[in-house]
Amino acid sequence: MVDHDFNPPTIAVSAETGDERVRLSAALLARELRLPFLDGEPTATTGRPDLLLVQTTERLELRETRRGAPRPIYVDFIGGPLGFRRLSGRSRRQPLAQAVGLRGGPVTVVDATAGLARDSFQLACLGCTVTAIERSSVLAALVRDGIVRAEHHSPQLDAVLARFSLVLGDALEVFRNMKGSDAPDAVYLDPMYPPGKKAALVKKEMRICRRLVGDDPDAGELFEAACRIAKKRVVVKRQPHAPPLGPEPTTTHRGTRVRYDVYVMPR
Repeated sequence: MVDHDFNPPTIAVSAETGDERVRLSAALLARELRLPFLDGEPTATTGRPDLLLVQTTERLELRETRRGAPRPIYVDFIGGPLGFRRLSGRSRRQPLAQAVGLRGGPVTVVDATAGLARDSFQLACLGCTVTAIERSSVLAALVRDGIVRAEHHSPQLDAVLARFSLVLGDALEVFRNMKGSDAPDAVYLDPMYPPGKKAALVKKEMRICRRLVGDDPDAGELFEAACRIAKKRVVVKRQPHAPPLGPEPTTTHRGTRVRYDVYVMPR
């Protein structure tokens, strides 16, 4: 799943505050991710990176450094438009729930292209047991920070997090090492593609994810691997007018802005 034409941005880690504990946390994260630690403002020697992973007193944020950049990106599993407070009331009759087969009972799902884990967490809120796989260590660090901040918020949210796990790695490699007994009921794919020439400006989360990981030129290979692993179905998230990733799907569930192509595996 490597985009050989991908030119990755320069990234550094920093601490927003002078609090020594926050600074130490940022320095340890930089060492873990093998990224430079920017202690203070950029200088002529250090230069200004394209992206900054900033540890604040409240959370971990990813910021663009260019002038006029949008607000930072961070993961919030408690509030916000995609937090537990909004997602916990969602119906199992919504398109995503129907696509993964929730109406048939409990479902185990592997989200092979997790990104910021929005869909993974939504599936966990709906009752699925979810393994979210993300190959970008920076995106995975943001998701992990969101998990840590959400722990012990409430018994209901703790129950959701108990069904949600994060794996840092390439999904193809994870699939190769997966034993048959570990195979999920469903594999969920949301591959990234180059935007069309006439496409509207994508939202900031998608744009930064693309800057971090590039496009997915081997999405077809991942789809084939998912079909070998999934016990019951493979679900592919697509734009409304995009062609299918694989052959003609078994069925499709349409939302307001996306559709979910479902490939039911033969028994």
